[in-house]
Amino acid sequence: MLKGTLFSLSASFLFGGLYYLSTALSPLSGESIYGFRIWVTLPFLFIALVIFKQAGEFRRFLQKLRQSPRLILVLCITSAITASQMWLFLWAPNNNAAIDVSIGYLLMPIAMVAVGRFIFQERLSPLKIAAILFAIIGVLLTLITAGTLSWATLMVLLGYPLYFSLRKYFAISHLSSFICEIVLMLPAASYFVWQTDMDAVLAKNPLIYEWLMLLGLVSGSALIAYVIASSLLPINVLGLLSYVEPASMLVVSFLIGEVLDQNAYVLMLCLSIAIALLVFEGIFHHRKGQK
Repeated sequence: MLKGTLFSLSASFLFGGLYYLSTALSPLSGESIYGFRIWVTLPFLFIALVIFKQAGEFRRFLQKLRQSPRLILVLCITSAITASQMWLFLWAPNNNAAIDVSIGYLLMPIAMVAVGRFIFQERLSPLKIAAILFAIIGVLLTLITAGTLSWATLMVLLGYPLYFSLRKYFAISHLSSFICEIVLMLPAASYFVWQTDMDAVLAKNPLIYEWLMLLGLVSGSALIAYVIASSLLPINVLGLLSYVEPASMLVVSFLIGEVLDQNAYVLMLCLSIAIALLVFEGIFHHRKGQK
């Protein structure tokens, strides 16, 4: 348990570090950073295949794709969703949208609970229902006071539930499918890298290649740490620890100088209550399971 918890926390803090690291990659655009990230992360994915002895599973999945072409279309859709989220993650800290994206990541687990209930007919406990209600109240009050939610928040809030729902419905929630999604991103990633004027970037940031190497190391290490944690921890504990990542992203947002909008205070309060309810329920079920 301790080992899995440490790996999960390491993954969350590494992803938070990745959020901060994107600010050191200026003057690269969000598209360029995304393109480089795909290329520097891909080797770590194949390393993960070897570490977790899933090379055979990967080959079987490729055979399944040949036998069921519709899965290729599904992968194209999930790949596009993942690509947009990866771009947004690295674009936000350099464009005054880090807090908006962090709020989206905080709302996303609650949205996933709602999707499980209404799309997959999963039973919800009273605490989960209360958590959803508090999140809805926070969103509605924000819409009333501010008139809208940030598009960046909505992009995370709507994109990831759709992504995970597709993966679950078509039974492709595994490392092999994620590698295929990344491979499908290579043409666009290559285009963005090719369009980047590296001479101009080097003139403003002489250490850009060192930062890009660190980008690959942090991104790949975070992914491997999370996969290890998911294999060692019960799903309830893993779910509880998943809140550390958006919390670290929010801390990074404040560190780089962003300020929480007054219209978001009520949303953050309701969201904090909702997350506290989910955490309390997770702890309760984990202790019940241990007994």
